[in-house]
Amino acid sequence: MNKTLLAEFTAREGAEDEVDRLILEYAKKVREEEGNLAFDVYTKASAPRAYWIFEVYRDEDAFQAHLSAPYGGPFNTALAPLIEEDASVLTFLDPVT
Repeated sequence: MNKTLLAEFTAREGAEDEVDRLILEYAKKVREEEGNLAFDVYTKASAPRAYWIFEVYRDEDAFQAHLSAPYGGPFNTALAPLIEEDASVLTFLDPVT
């Protein structure tokens, strides 16, 4: 079964350009992962500093491989001082069948 989640965070005022640069570089790498099916980056129309990243992985193993990718830690370290939250807030999703 696919592993699907929504990652959310809010860029600090004035950090939007740097957050854009970081997340778009990261997205390119994640999209190249064998088990990644989607990594779509959005900002909320009514609050453009609010980022929502929709992620889909082939399965739990693919998600775990994503978590252990060598570029994840440096990305999160660079992102942390640029966002209001301590880290991205993750919401795991299940399909309605």
